[in-house]
Amino acid sequence: MPPLLAENNPDGRTDGQPLVERFFFVATRGITFLGAAAADPTRVRELIPILKEASDLEPGTFGNISQRSLFGRGIGGSRSIELNVMGEDLEPILATAVKAVGLVNETMPRSQGTQIRPKPGLELGAPEVRVYPNRIKLADNNVTARQLSDTLDAYNDGLRVAEITVGNKRLDLMIKGAENQVTATQGIDNLPVTTPEGIILPASELADIVVTSGPTQINHLERLRTVTLEIIPPDALPLETALELLKTGVTDKLEADGMPAGVQLRLTGTADNLNKTWAHMKYDLLIAVVIVYLVMAVLFESFAYPLVIMLSVPLATAGGVLGLATMNQFTFQPLDMLTLLGFVILIGIVVNNAILLVHQTLYHIRDEGMTVDDAIIESTSNRIRPIFMSTITSVFGMMPLVLFPGAGSELYRGLGSVVLGGLSLSAVLTLAIIPPLMALFCAAIERGRDERIAAKAADTEADGAPLKAIEDKSDGSGLNKAPTPKPNAEPTPAE
Repeated sequence: MPPLLAENNPDGRTDGQPLVERFFFVATRGITFLGAAAADPTRVRELIPILKEASDLEPGTFGNISQRSLFGRGIGGSRSIELNVMGEDLEPILATAVKAVGLVNETMPRSQGTQIRPKPGLELGAPEVRVYPNRIKLADNNVTARQLSDTLDAYNDGLRVAEITVGNKRLDLMIKGAENQVTATQGIDNLPVTTPEGIILPASELADIVVTSGPTQINHLERLRTVTLEIIPPDALPLETALELLKTGVTDKLEADGMPAGVQLRLTGTADNLNKTWAHMKYDLLIAVVIVYLVMAVLFESFAYPLVIMLSVPLATAGGVLGLATMNQFTFQPLDMLTLLGFVILIGIVVNNAILLVHQTLYHIRDEGMTVDDAIIESTSNRIRPIFMSTITSVFGMMPLVLFPGAGSELYRGLGSVVLGGLSLSAVLTLAIIPPLMALFCAAIERGRDERIAAKAADTEADGAPLKAIEDKSDGSGLNKAPTPKPNAEPTPAE
């Protein structure tokens, strides 16, 4: 067998597997935690199939191996979907949960990378003693069910009857039976119960005591007993597609086959968060577009030119999609909410190039008196260099995040690819689309603006004519006279 370690391999292994730096496991009564850290932080995800293969070899267990998310506190991370089976009786809940696990394996097989972890468990593995009071025997002996349960509690964990104060401390006053009263589970049958008449009877004379098995843990959701199936879909499967598969292949089939009375199914966890986040994100995109449009309308004092500028936003969106698609040709990058945030960022960035072109064109037309065509050509030639300078610096500044990812940088790699593609494509297409649009709209807009300015100036002159007549000199007869010019008047020298 060749040695596994090699000096010339930076990872330390000859078989190409990542080297494990630390490994630990913690075994409890109902669950075992295990974890590992890679010597190379960039190869952490390669440990998932290795640990999963080892955990699947354990019979009767569900192995759930995942990389810890920066924004998720749960074991499943940020891609976990919770299928809750809720009801009042535990037996039909467990039966429905077992069927649900089988349907999940059919819809999304574990061989494709799907992981399932039931919480707490699908089996009744803990020993349990159940006491069923016999109503007839209790009534015959004048004993209530509450008195019977209090007596059994006193002989087990103790019965709290009051809270007392000793000094400055509060203590619980407990009534407990002899510790050696019950030395075996079956001894609960012989616990003494005193009737009001002073007769001592064994507990088995007043109730049916059954030694059986029960759950190790009982969870409640909205006051209903719940068994939760934590499902982690494969990395290559989008989360929204996984939700649709679970709905059509699991919940709909269970409801069509007929579920036990009182049992309910509900998808929560990431499913709820995805719906809520997408609902907010739609409004965020709309608000970002409206704010950018209104700010430009105030700056340009027009509602037409901002519309021309906003046409660069779809160009950036197409570039962002193209950048994300290019990234997926080399490595898988889903369209998660952090990646979708890149499109919101693009709305405020890509309009800068169009603003430069429109502002420079209006400056040449209004201040320098150029024609529309000459102003567009001049502004494009003047602004093409600043546009490409700012775009190139932004693109090269974002490029290391996409091309040279480090440990943890895969979280922002999708956002970087969207911004990178959007900036690159919009810089080129803005120069090809904005000048022709300005040629179509600018002449009509500026002609209308010049006509309004001329009409306003004419109205101002008309309103000021009577004031000049009043200022003329009068000879007292009520007739206005023109001022008499001075003979041989010499011009006043300028100082």
